[in-house]
Amino acid sequence: MNTSSKVGLTIFDIDETLFHTTAKVQVFKDGKVNKILDNQQFNSYQLKKGESFDYGQFKSAKIFKETSTPIAKVIKRAKRIIHFATRKGSKVIIVTARQDMDDKKLFKEAFKAQGIDIGRVYVERAGNIGKKTASANKVVIFKKYLDTARYARIRLFDDDKNNLKAFLSLKREYPNVEFTGYQVFRSGNIKKLVA
Repeated sequence: MNTSSKVGLTIFDIDETLFHTTAKVQVFKDGKVNKILDNQQFNSYQLKKGESFDYGQFKSAKIFKETSTPIAKVIKRAKRIIHFATRKGSKVIIVTARQDMDDKKLFKEAFKAQGIDIGRVYVERAGNIGKKTASANKVVIFKKYLDTARYARIRLFDDDKNNLKAFLSLKREYPNVEFTGYQVFRSGNIKKLVA
């Protein structure tokens, strides 16, 4: 494919990027809750021997819809990007560390309530992949899209430094693609990072 005909790919994280969320991941050991992790702690937590994750709250579309608070600055930017980019042939996806939600319709309603045209955005659930960290799971998805050789530009909006670092490190494998990361802060402010 001719480079000039290639399009862009924009990726948004959900938790603490588009929405402030309250769902927690429990860490079980010997049949008991050993730790309770918020989204940011979960992103970098590595299971120790004998531990396992319980994603019950992270799978609950009801908890997500009822307790998530939109991050207005990022939602506004996402709506603009979805509106313009998808009309020009570029693609917008959401890549979350979550697994499948228990109610897809209810989950989508949380986005629609913010005016996000979720019908034009595919949601990739990295939690279904099963690597040791959220960033390792997300890299599998990033590479799936990069391996199509369709994209000249790829950008990621994420709150987690580990996810952004893993994303930007892919530049070595895909030198002909322009990589840009955007770190989202709790306030909704965004810092640009370039590979």
